[in-house]
Amino acid sequence: MIVLVPAYEPDERLVRLVGDLRASAPGVRVLVVDDGSGPAYRPLFDRVRAQGCTVLTHPGNRGKGCALKTGFAHAERHHPGEPVVCADSDGQHSVADVLRVAAALDAQPAARPATVLGVRAFTGRVPARSVLGNRVTARVFHLATGLRLRDTQTGLRGYPAALLPWLRTVRGERFEYEQNLLLRAAAEGQPVEEVEIATIYLEGNASSHFRPLADSARVLAPLLLFSLSSLSAFAVDTVALLALHAATGSLATSALGARVLSAGVNFAVNRRLVFGRTGRSGPDGCRATRRAPWGRAAARYATLAVLLLGAGYLLLAGLTALGVGLLPAKVATEAALYLVSFQVQRRFVFTAPRSPRPAPGRPDPGPHPVLAPPADRSGGNARIGRG
Repeated sequence: MIVLVPAYEPDERLVRLVGDLRASAPGVRVLVVDDGSGPAYRPLFDRVRAQGCTVLTHPGNRGKGCALKTGFAHAERHHPGEPVVCADSDGQHSVADVLRVAAALDAQPAARPATVLGVRAFTGRVPARSVLGNRVTARVFHLATGLRLRDTQTGLRGYPAALLPWLRTVRGERFEYEQNLLLRAAAEGQPVEEVEIATIYLEGNASSHFRPLADSARVLAPLLLFSLSSLSAFAVDTVALLALHAATGSLATSALGARVLSAGVNFAVNRRLVFGRTGRSGPDGCRATRRAPWGRAAARYATLAVLLLGAGYLLLAGLTALGVGLLPAKVATEAALYLVSFQVQRRFVFTAPRSPRPAPGRPDPGPHPVLAPPADRSGGNARIGRG
């Protein structure tokens, strides 16, 4: 088992976490990624290294997502077949909870192991921004994916060894990476298990590098993209429907023409921005985009559009026959079909074919750039460049 700790400008809490982990579970490998903290923090990382863990260093700050991918790449390269538990460096995760998640991860079935989330109960003295942010994000996540999770922002997570190659294909370089990971897992039907952990916030969470406005926007952006895409398509569809109906007087012709136009806009936006896939451009997988095959996605989207067109027309005709005005009938129809459309697009239309995963205990057969020289088990250090 590997415990991966991304760290940016950490304090003594990182030293205590590593020391407690080494004392409580000597057989666990501890891997710390210094995400460009700078020379002023080198003595602290030297102390961490002296406790028997491996330290990887980014020459500049690249974000939590990139730090995690660097750790995943190192684990996959140098310790194939070993699962990884990720913990934060700011004292929010106790050693007991880290080991609790590790035990749940170790108990996963080999055939289809689940990602394990350490979920917080948010009881006691918890900063209001943390409670509100988590509740809003969890609610929006549930509406967008249909998957109900209690804590979508937890940094304490366990990943099976077979998922390490896949983890580096998920888009995101900063705090949004972990949210994108859950979105991808939900889209591809990957199992997720929750384990309750303690809710720990020290000094009002003052040591956190999470920026409430900028990083909340990053975290929520993937969840809202589909809504914005659907609203833009709805606007195009509604304007076209009203214009065509005024010109032709035919509801069927107007609905067909409007849907063809809006479907083209919606397909282009969804394929490029909402359901795009990310691939590796270097050892850590940052800054590369790969989308589902155009032809297959277009054919499936066209099938969905035809089905939605038929369902939409029947609902629209039924509501207008009951005396509902065309505009409110249109709004009600689109609202009813919104979640159906999202779920089908997420699970069926834009999901790229899954690449075969390596068997547990075996490395990914693909090419692996050498990230760093193998660190000895006494706590070697490796320096990571920008690829």
